[in-house]
Amino acid sequence: MYQFTSESVSNGHPDKVADLISDAVATFLLDGKKHHRAAIETLVTTNMVTLAGEYKSDKFDKKEIEDIVRNTIKRIGYEQDGFHWKNVKVYNELHGQSADIALGTDDFGAGDQGLMFGYACNETSNFMPSAIHYSHRILKRIEQERGFDIDHWIKPDSKSQVTMNYEAINNPLGIDTIVCSTQHSDEMSINAVRSAIEEIIRDELKEVNLNKTRFLINPTGRFVIGGPDGDTGLTGRKIIVDTYGGYAPHGGGAFSGKDPTKVDRSAAYMARYLAKNIVASGKAKNATVQLSYAIGVKEPTSVYVYADGLVRNEFADYFREKVDLTPQGIIDKFDLFSLDLTKTTNYGHFGKEDLPWETVDLF
Repeated sequence: MYQFTSESVSNGHPDKVADLISDAVATFLLDGKKHHRAAIETLVTTNMVTLAGEYKSDKFDKKEIEDIVRNTIKRIGYEQDGFHWKNVKVYNELHGQSADIALGTDDFGAGDQGLMFGYACNETSNFMPSAIHYSHRILKRIEQERGFDIDHWIKPDSKSQVTMNYEAINNPLGIDTIVCSTQHSDEMSINAVRSAIEEIIRDELKEVNLNKTRFLINPTGRFVIGGPDGDTGLTGRKIIVDTYGGYAPHGGGAFSGKDPTKVDRSAAYMARYLAKNIVASGKAKNATVQLSYAIGVKEPTSVYVYADGLVRNEFADYFREKVDLTPQGIIDKFDLFSLDLTKTTNYGHFGKEDLPWETVDLF
């Protein structure tokens, strides 16, 4: 037996506030047009938001972008003294895209060099590893409990962590430990918080036997000051939360704020699609797919598939022959310029059935 742990963070976690702002601004700037570009980075801290990065768009408007920032913060639910959608100072330092970068991306070559991984396994119904699957579910449920009620005792900033017991690869025995910390109102006692959050988690995971599971709820005690007032947030700092919870490799690049010519994002989506189709077709219990690219070059520099403990060149050869792996091909396959990027930001970019790269239609 062995154990494996993954974590998730809520939509009000400082880094996810930054990610959501970046994706909201990028969606606005792209405006569904394939010749537009965006690479948006966001920093959030006490009543301050700073935007940096590059764009190519005919929709750039500082007032509209500031409104997007404020509305995004409002939608998350931040109306706190240290971070309030009305009171934040917004510094917009975005600038036009480099002409040198445009040489490669205007013709839909890869927006940068890099390597991207996709993974799938048969542990859960959405072909995700168990620990990250349950971590996301816990926080989505806590967010649902809070809803849009600014006065709810549950506040936006939360984290979860799940430790699974395994008998063997892709054979989980159950949940050993659940850690969850959630921001809460000042009037709630820590005992009341712990009792209420455990009850919510048990109800959300009622199909799972939690009789022997250890719960650590707000283990340090009270958690009233949170969000960007409690800790600085930056775009792209939660790449493991965004992918497979550390259960599979990650190429290193972040997703949020980037247009689909950036293969950090689009090729990672394609790699997940390929891996999921292998497992969903019953051809393997688990699959890891790596794609790599060179800036300005359309075809991938390598395609690698590892499934059920073996390098599977037959899959790699099949993908090269049957699937368009160029940035343009990936964009067209998933209609990425029409996507509202904010739908991807929270609770992982994978395992959500309403996203186009989660389709099973290849074999």
